[in-house]
Amino acid sequence: MAWTPEQTSYDPEEIEASAAVWLTLRDRGLSVAETAEFMRWLQQDPRHAEVFAQLEATWKDLSRLSAAQPSGAPPDPDFIAPRPRRPTAIRRLAIFTLGAATTLAIGLLGFRLATQTTPTAVTPVGALQTLDLPDGSIVRLNTDSAIDVRFADAERRVRLVRGEAHFSVAPDPKRPFLVAAGGISVRAVGTAFNVRLREEAVEVIVTHGRVGVERVEPTPAPLPLAQPVELAAGEKIILPITATPKAPGAAPIVAAVPPAEIERALAWQERRVEFESLPLEQVVAEFNRHNRRQIVIVDPALKSRPFSGTFRADGIDAFVALLSESFDVKVELTPNEVRLSLQR
Repeated sequence: MAWTPEQTSYDPEEIEASAAVWLTLRDRGLSVAETAEFMRWLQQDPRHAEVFAQLEATWKDLSRLSAAQPSGAPPDPDFIAPRPRRPTAIRRLAIFTLGAATTLAIGLLGFRLATQTTPTAVTPVGALQTLDLPDGSIVRLNTDSAIDVRFADAERRVRLVRGEAHFSVAPDPKRPFLVAAGGISVRAVGTAFNVRLREEAVEVIVTHGRVGVERVEPTPAPLPLAQPVELAAGEKIILPITATPKAPGAAPIVAAVPPAEIERALAWQERRVEFESLPLEQVVAEFNRHNRRQIVIVDPALKSRPFSGTFRADGIDAFVALLSESFDVKVELTPNEVRLSLQR
C-alpha cells in the first residue's frame, strides 16, 4: 500500500499536509485498505474533514480557472488568485457534501454499530470473533459472548452483554472509550484491557496503558465502590455484582497480575485454556464455556481437587482421557454430557 499520512496529528500544518496527501490518493483511486484508513482519519478530529473540504474546494476552483484561461494567453489583469477563505456558503456546502459522503461511507462500513437495538456482535458457544470498529479499535470476543456498540461525537460506548472481550482501544482524547458490564464502567482513551462478565462478578485485567473503573448502575448487591479506581497495566480488579450468603457485600479485589497469569487469562484468544492449580470444578466450568457437550462432576469429592494443564479449548477428549488415566476418575459418556466420578 502507498504511504498514507500520519493518523494522529493535531497540528494545523500537519493536518493540511495530510489532507493534501489524502486528496491525491483519492483522485488516483483508493484501495480497500486505504479507504478504511481514510475513514478513520476523517473521524479522528472534525478539523480533518473541514480542512479536507477546504482543500478540495480550492482545488476545484483552480481547476475551473485553469480550464477557463486559454493556453498561452497573457495573464488576465482581472484574475485574482484564490486564497484561503473563511466559511462561506460555498465552503459550507463543500463541507456538508464531504460530511454526507463520509457519513454514507461510514454507514456502509458499519451501519449496525450506530443504529441497532440488538447486540452488535454475538459469538455462539465454541466460536471466537474479531471486530474492527470504525475508530480503529479492535474487539476480540470470546465464546458465548455479545457486545452492543454505540458511538457518538463525544464518546465511544460499548456494552458487554455477556461473556468476555478484549479491547485494543485507538487513542482519541476527545472521545473516551467506555465499556459497561454488570453495573460498572471501564473508561479508557488509548489502551488495552480484558473484561469478563461472570454471573457473580466482573473481572477487568489491564494489559496496556491505564483505565478507570467506576460503578454506574445499581446491582442486586450494590458494588462497594464509592470512588473510581484507576488500574495500570499488569493490574486487575474483581467486582462482585451478586450477593451470596457467604459474601453479602464483598469488597472489590485489586491485585497485581504476573505476566504468566495474564498469559493464562488471555489464552482463549489462541483457542487454548490454561490452568495452574485450579479446583477441578473451575476447570470444568471453563471447558463448558467453550463446548456444547458439557462436563458434569457427579462426585462432589472431585470438585476441589487441584488441576494444572494446557489444552485446546475444544479438547474435551484429551482432558477426560488424562483424568481417567492419571487421576483415578471414572468417565461416563452420554449423548450430551461427560460425567465424572471417583473410581470405586
